Amino acid sequence: MSERLVVIGGDAAGMSAASQARRLRSAGELEIVAFERGHFSSYSACGIPYWVGGDVGAPAELIARSPEEHRARDIDLRMRTEVTALDVPGQRVRHRDLEAGTESWTGFDKLVIATGARPLRPPLPGIDAPGVHGVQTLDDGQALLDALERTPGRRAVVVGAGYIGVEMAEALLARGYEVTVLTRGEQPMATLDPDMGRLVHRAMDGLGIRTVASAEVTKVLTGDDGRVRAVATDAAEYPADVVVLGMGVRPETSLARAAGLPLGTSGGLLTDLAMRVRGHGNIWAGGDCVEVLDLVSGRERYVPLGTHANKHGQVIGSNVGGGYATFPGVVGTAVSKVCDLEIARTGLREKDAREVGLRYVAVTIESTSRAGYYPGAAPMTVKMLAERRTGRLLGVQIVGREGAAKRVDIAAVALTAGMTVESMTALDLGYAPPFSPVWDPVLVAARKAVAAVRAAE
Repeated sequence: MSERLVVIGGDAAGMSAASQARRLRSAGELEIVAFERGHFSSYSACGIPYWVGGDVGAPAELIARSPEEHRARDIDLRMRTEVTALDVPGQRVRHRDLEAGTESWTGFDKLVIATGARPLRPPLPGIDAPGVHGVQTLDDGQALLDALERTPGRRAVVVGAGYIGVEMAEALLARGYEVTVLTRGEQPMATLDPDMGRLVHRAMDGLGIRTVASAEVTKVLTGDDGRVRAVATDAAEYPADVVVLGMGVRPETSLARAAGLPLGTSGGLLTDLAMRVRGHGNIWAGGDCVEVLDLVSGRERYVPLGTHANKHGQVIGSNVGGGYATFPGVVGTAVSKVCDLEIARTGLREKDAREVGLRYVAVTIESTSRAGYYPGAAPMTVKMLAERRTGRLLGVQIVGREGAAKRVDIAAVALTAGMTVESMTALDLGYAPPFSPVWDPVLVAARKAVAAVRAAE
């Protein structure tokens, strides 16, 4: 007898799960119905800033697989359809056709929840005024581009200085805007320690992006026409013809919460290693709506990234399709850039280490991306944390120019393997003057960390 798999969410995790399940089980064995409330499926939200900035020519280039392509693979993907309720005991979901306005129920034997994340949009005066934009979906990106074409002024304010904030600042700068970034944090890029964030701050100012730290936004001011004219903080006003919100996201788990499914401290769904929702044998969850195990701290953590979402989907689809796969956890690796400045981190910050009770040493080194005598060698700063006494690597942060960011992958592998900083110094990394100094910057940091661990004994 055929089973029915229902998938809530038509982007990375949901459609990866559906596609993998279809590879393993035919339409006669497994009926797959997926619901997506937006206009697009399987697209890269991470690419939106580069589309807005002009590096990507059209939104179609960000779409990995269209609804029609999914349907051609016997996946019944229903676009512009929002799931409004989840009946766990009855094994059914209620959904609304957003075009027709009709509602109905669909039963399931197996369910995948891939509802993603929702952008933070605090209830401030004027926050919904024309000219204020989020950048969560392709529709958001198109709305912002349309607004940029219509806006006569050239002043932009970006609220938030995380990954989206700094990437949107670059995109607006590329479009000829005078850009101001407001962040409530001590420095931009709160995913870094403040001393490393200070390097980003300095570089952004040097690029012509005005960055204001410790700025608490209190309201969005509008003109006589109702459109945005400025953003106010507790200390000043910043004129704006367009405002972009990049204040982070939270897991979209309102359906799961209402259905009584288990949630973690950040509000994300809790799953086992097979991405099955804890306590529910026929429900899986993945993507930006779940919490995952941090392999360094040993605690659950919310890390919304497209790389994880696709892996979650592969694991879920394998398990739904009759195979077996697990997602062991993450070390928190992420890279970004603003113009030619590259930013990377993996593992724990100092704040994270203190919160989980780890005693550590922290070291910082300055190096270059290539041999110092080779043309194009660019400066790079590497910060490394190691556990006192054991020397276990805890985290790495890198800020630099060309060739800096992807070096964090060395540290990500070392963290996953549970390596010590001493064992890292013996890693056999590739060397030639165009690519690296004789001692790669990450290994230079590891050597300094070894000395700090020994001195702390």
